[in-house]
Amino acid sequence: MIRTRVCELFDIDHPVMLGGMASITAPELAVAVSEAGGLGGVGGSYLDAARMHEVAADMRGRTDKPFAINFLLFVDNQDAFAAALEAAPAVMAFAWPSDGQDLAPWFDRAHAAGCKVMFMADSVEGARRGADAGADLIVAQGTEGGGHVAWMAASVLVPMIVDAVAPIPVLAAGGIADGRGLAASLALGAEGVLLGTRFLATVESALHPNFKQAILDSDGHDTVLTEIPDVAGGRVWPGAMARALRNRFIDRWAGREWSLRQNQKSAAATLKAAQQAGDVDEGSLLIGQDAGLINDLPAAGDLIARMVAEAEEIMSARLPGLLG
Repeated sequence: MIRTRVCELFDIDHPVMLGGMASITAPELAVAVSEAGGLGGVGGSYLDAARMHEVAADMRGRTDKPFAINFLLFVDNQDAFAAALEAAPAVMAFAWPSDGQDLAPWFDRAHAAGCKVMFMADSVEGARRGADAGADLIVAQGTEGGGHVAWMAASVLVPMIVDAVAPIPVLAAGGIADGRGLAASLALGAEGVLLGTRFLATVESALHPNFKQAILDSDGHDTVLTEIPDVAGGRVWPGAMARALRNRFIDRWAGREWSLRQNQKSAAATLKAAQQAGDVDEGSLLIGQDAGLINDLPAAGDLIARMVAEAEEIMSARLPGLLG
């Protein structure tokens, strides 16, 4: 069995974690990941306090294993954050602060509630900022991942952040979908991995079946970094682009973001309807380049077991055989 410092830190069996994707808060998936020995997570940024209480209670009712609640710092949803603190999850995860935003008050409140603090960074500077504010673990997020990302590949970013924040443990995120990615991340100095796109294509994922199929159909080359989903949704992310499936919706507005801003309300209504209908051509599907590695829809627990077994085989059987 692969045991790293994050297993001890979070009291989990496997160093595999689910990203708390804000737009897809699915207790079923998070519970399945935690029950399988990983760390499940849900997003809290866009919930009101009442819904945050419901989600946390649902999680508590389904599992006694550790789980995380994730907050986007630039959203600054204090009501939901206070509700999450009352639930005292094992881990409070944070990402995407605004320029100059003070991280310490958030981290200090989480620690006072008995939570470990995980902070996602897309640069060495950001990682050091999180470490200086008291994070217990840093997530190094590469541009290969789906959703909101920056510009540097995980293969370079991970060891840079490992060196910069040592001895604080680091997770790798971005473009990881199987045991090869887990083994590679450990070789780069990470203590585990955080996955998004791979877990979207599982039985327990709340993603529409049409979008799950689109992940299976993707070769990874059909993703693009764009602001279009955020412009249509009336959101501004600090310093991030969104990696999304390139489809008819994206192509319609590419190079015409100025026009999209003029027509934002009608575009948002059309996009919402497409999301609900599972319209892959007109909806927004935020997925990573690792979609090209995804070919099935397993249960989350089976996926974790498969990833860990594959990584163990690589490290115990294949790699030692390369030494003379």
